[in-house]
Amino acid sequence: MAVVDKSANPTSGRAIWITGLSGAGKSTIAGEIVRQLRAAGESAVLIDGDIVREAFADAPLGHDREGRLENAYRVGEVARRATDRGETAVIATMSLFHRIHYWNRKNLPGYFEVFLKVDLETLRQRDPMNLYRRADAGQEENVVGLDIDIEEPQIAHLVIDNNENRDDVGEIAAAIISAADAAAAERD
Repeated sequence: MAVVDKSANPTSGRAIWITGLSGAGKSTIAGEIVRQLRAAGESAVLIDGDIVREAFADAPLGHDREGRLENAYRVGEVARRATDRGETAVIATMSLFHRIHYWNRKNLPGYFEVFLKVDLETLRQRDPMNLYRRADAGQEENVVGLDIDIEEPQIAHLVIDNNENRDDVGEIAAAIISAADAAAAERD
């Protein structure tokens, strides 16, 4: 994927990229961030990695490392287009690849990276899509964190231990917005 020269296309949007393993709370928290931003009058769009995968059904993507990497680039490109329109793109996607985080920093204006850190035992207990149960039963493969090594973000702007905070979604979302706003103020 080519690096975009933003000097030819200045933007006023920003990207809040939420990453973590399956069951970490990415989609739930991202949805609440969008709700809070819209309530404050900000133009915000939710970009969910699973939905992007479904929308780009032009080519079958596997859930192996290569398929996941391609989907992460697609998610990044959708986010870039939203930020080019001046929107706040709130992204919920696993995309635990250092090269994706690097691409995001180079191509997404106002990029703010959040890593939801949750231990594997907690994820196995939550397991909203029965992913870990299916993997343990030999019915699922290419599970990130089990079959595919994760690359935890090296320089995330914010790391949230989300092992026990499932009831505090509004507070977590507000904290992320506040931290993203503070980081934007520092850049300006």
